[in-house]
Amino acid sequence: MGIFGGNVRPAAARRVNSAESLPSVGVVILTRGDRPTELAAAVDSVLAQRGTEVNLVVVGNGWAPTTLPAGVGAVHLPDNVGVGGRNAGVPAVRGEVLFFLDDDAWLPSTDALANIAALFAEHPRIGMAQTRLADPAEPTAPRYWVPRLRKGDPARSSTVMYVMEAALAVRRSVFEAIGGFAADFEYAHEGIDLTWRVWDAGYLVWYAGDLITCHPAILPTRHAAYQRLNARNRVWIARRNLPAVLVPAYLGVWTAVEWARVRNDPTAWETYRSGWLEGWRTDPGQRRPISWRTVYEMARHGRPPVV
Repeated sequence: MGIFGGNVRPAAARRVNSAESLPSVGVVILTRGDRPTELAAAVDSVLAQRGTEVNLVVVGNGWAPTTLPAGVGAVHLPDNVGVGGRNAGVPAVRGEVLFFLDDDAWLPSTDALANIAALFAEHPRIGMAQTRLADPAEPTAPRYWVPRLRKGDPARSSTVMYVMEAALAVRRSVFEAIGGFAADFEYAHEGIDLTWRVWDAGYLVWYAGDLITCHPAILPTRHAAYQRLNARNRVWIARRNLPAVLVPAYLGVWTAVEWARVRNDPTAWETYRSGWLEGWRTDPGQRRPISWRTVYEMARHGRPPVV
């Protein structure tokens, strides 16, 4: 059992051509096993990659992965532990670059991972990168898929202060140094928590608008617990990561934003409010406030950690 836990069957390295200098990418797919067709497509798209040495593991969140193709590793988590289950796949793969892929997403080109590895090789200050998400069936991507205030052209790359976790690449050294995904978040905003810690480690977080991963255009509000976890985790993020003086400003801004979004839905607002209170009444996990230098860098790149 590795530092991140889980019963691990390691993935075999899958060398996809004969060159000796291929970059190595470790791919982790987290699944509850309830989307077998989508999972098979995600796995096949990873195994089709060229120009990289691919290590792939499927992490079963409360489900034992079975009938996987040869060379694909498996990690069985007896219970559904939420988004933190991604951590359990990391010890089962090799590669200086880690790539986390949702079980309903897929790589549309066979050089996708090679391009991601090249991005990190060419830009050593980038610690984490989100690829652009696109749904082939929808001409216009959801605005929230572009993780910046000025959405503009989804193909434009930039630094960002949060990420969508559906297709996320990170240097292994950075991921392990900051402790991986927040294990107790269950769902919602783990990408904000992770992004702030990458910035605090001295690296940039990048939105790669020129690198595409396919994903169905669905809304996070489809989850029954979304409003509660949205509020609770927002409070936890502030309590875990922000200098104390910034906590009221951050939560004030986001409480006002959510009120504007759901003010005409009393049930949604009451659920949000209960989650907000839960965030104060429960343990948010280890407090490691980001430095004021990180606050300055985030502001310099266009988004101080209060909006």
